[in-house]
Amino acid sequence: MVKSRPACLLMFMAVALASWWSTAICHNITAILDNFPDYSIQNGYMSSTKIADEVNSRQTLTCLVLPNIVMSALAADHTPASLKNALRLLVLLDYFDSQKLHDIDGGTTITTTLFQTTGEAIGQEGFVNITNLRGGRVAFGSAVPGSKLTSDYTKSVRQIPYNISILEISAPIIFPGLFDDGAASDANLTAILENAGCKIFASLISSSGMIKIFQVAMVKGLTLFAPTDEAFKAKGVPDLNSLSSADLVTLLQYHAVASYNPKDSLKTVHHPIATMASGAAGNYEITVTVQGDDVTLHTGVVSSRIARTVLDETPVCILTVESVLLPEELFGNAPSLEPAPAPGAAEESPAPQVATPVMAPAPAPALAKVPAPAPAVLSPADSPVSAPAAESPDDVADKEDDRSTAAVAKVTSFCVVMAAAAVLM
Repeated sequence: MVKSRPACLLMFMAVALASWWSTAICHNITAILDNFPDYSIQNGYMSSTKIADEVNSRQTLTCLVLPNIVMSALAADHTPASLKNALRLLVLLDYFDSQKLHDIDGGTTITTTLFQTTGEAIGQEGFVNITNLRGGRVAFGSAVPGSKLTSDYTKSVRQIPYNISILEISAPIIFPGLFDDGAASDANLTAILENAGCKIFASLISSSGMIKIFQVAMVKGLTLFAPTDEAFKAKGVPDLNSLSSADLVTLLQYHAVASYNPKDSLKTVHHPIATMASGAAGNYEITVTVQGDDVTLHTGVVSSRIARTVLDETPVCILTVESVLLPEELFGNAPSLEPAPAPGAAEESPAPQVATPVMAPAPAPALAKVPAPAPAVLSPADSPVSAPAAESPDDVADKEDDRSTAAVAKVTSFCVVMAAAAVLM
């Protein structure tokens, strides 16, 4: 029985390490496509609409890409907001390479796309039909009944087995009604907030005049963290009637960011976020923590979980929050609404999380450089015949894949050795 403990421990460590490594290895779709300028337009739209963040949060998928001439024509006819779901339809939540496309059982398969995960798809709108036709042709189309196979597989672009595959197709995948949604800037902001249970917040931004500032910001980018009515009625929330008009405006500005930041993008943020209140009067920043699918905002006075997404139409996102966000610059002397520290903790005044100015780290003092030796004078016979050739994007990507593959092989081998040792014990 005693001898089995080390064996169990080794087995557990091997499994844990393998599991950790599988999640640690990830991809960056923006960086990958940067090596392929033929898809720069789609790459740009995936970044600006934050679809890239959604792609990077997943591990097994296929990204269908459109040549610049095709993507340019598509973008010319539609707004970024209406393009967002069209881009999601090009992300398949399964791994397909050229061989798998040509080996589809029965010739046809229906696969899930990123659009299906939004909850906005109706019926089969979030699925794509892939059909292996005669003569080696593979076609794509919407799975909505009556839809045609309007796009053909053109070529393979990049694979990182079995993590991500990038395939070029000839045309976008669409279905009737895909581009029918209006732009977010046309929406009645007050009505949206009231319908989401944020009537108090809607009333405050209207009476203070902030509604006009937010509507202007909606054209280029706006994220609102809207407290629910219950949040304003919660115990510990200061009396807003005691605030001056200027402080009330600052508080409302603190609930807004002048850029598009949907929930999935907030999960990738590792630095304080400047709000519309940020400026000479103080930092007025928010920090973000993530646990599973929960995203929590921290002000230094309170912490508030994002409750739900009310509107997500590039470049506007409205998210409800469970607590009023109280900036430390205005409410730093108010009793903290954060959980009390555990008994026995050191009696130290907690360092403010956000209020202190966030400064870029000072550069390390420069070290004295040792003078390089003078270059040797080469005779014509010793001179290189020619400079090394520049690496192509494919070569660069191949080297990155080789390094990842080598690292995977090393860790896998180590896990196998540990598991074998556990069995022998």
